[in-house]
Amino acid sequence: MPILVPRWELTLLGCWQLKQNDQPVDVGARQKRVITAIALLGIRPRHFIATLLWPDGSEAQAAGNLRASIFRISHELPFLMRTTEPLQLGNQVAVDVHQLRRMIGAVIDSGEPGVPSATIELLRTTELLPGWYEDWVVCEQELLQHERVDALEILARRYLARGDPSHAIVAARSAASIEPLRESLQLLLVRGHLAADNRPSALSAYRDFCVRLRRELGVAPSPRFAALLKSELAGTVRAT
Repeated sequence: MPILVPRWELTLLGCWQLKQNDQPVDVGARQKRVITAIALLGIRPRHFIATLLWPDGSEAQAAGNLRASIFRISHELPFLMRTTEPLQLGNQVAVDVHQLRRMIGAVIDSGEPGVPSATIELLRTTELLPGWYEDWVVCEQELLQHERVDALEILARRYLARGDPSHAIVAARSAASIEPLRESLQLLLVRGHLAADNRPSALSAYRDFCVRLRRELGVAPSPRFAALLKSELAGTVRAT
């Protein structure tokens, strides 16, 4: 009979969960941090992971903490990861963040605007490890957030260029819900409303953006944004 290799699924979006053959697996707090760091950062030397996760102690203490964690992982979670140098997850571990990033890459590289509504919703709502506040995790959270917003902005531009303002508005609004102060997103949202012949919504979106910028940053939208809006409302500007 063939040897069945355990299938592992690591969830980092929305929560932390590890499953083996669809069954949840209990993992200690230290082991979670080690697995997460390697999953997010890729193949890394032991000393890098040790000093990242235990920066406040000595190098010897950090190395000892990592060594103990790796020992538990390798014995309690077989086939999960190598114990050699450098550290990396095994190929049989499916990580949802990696899957999301492949989807984002496909969206960006395809050149086609049409994606399922569920894809836009996933890009809008998914969060990496909410409730984790370590600096290295926060950096990864911000990086993934920017990747999600960039993908949604690209979709909005493509929809708008192909004369589909309704989907452009959905994509732009989804991106703006994540980064409401990014002017390029608000500009796309306004242009989507104008392309849909909805001038009141375009003006409302612009005014809301002005209020938010003034309240949170004490600044106004760029002169280019105001000038473009004025020109488009007058019907004298070409699509850009």
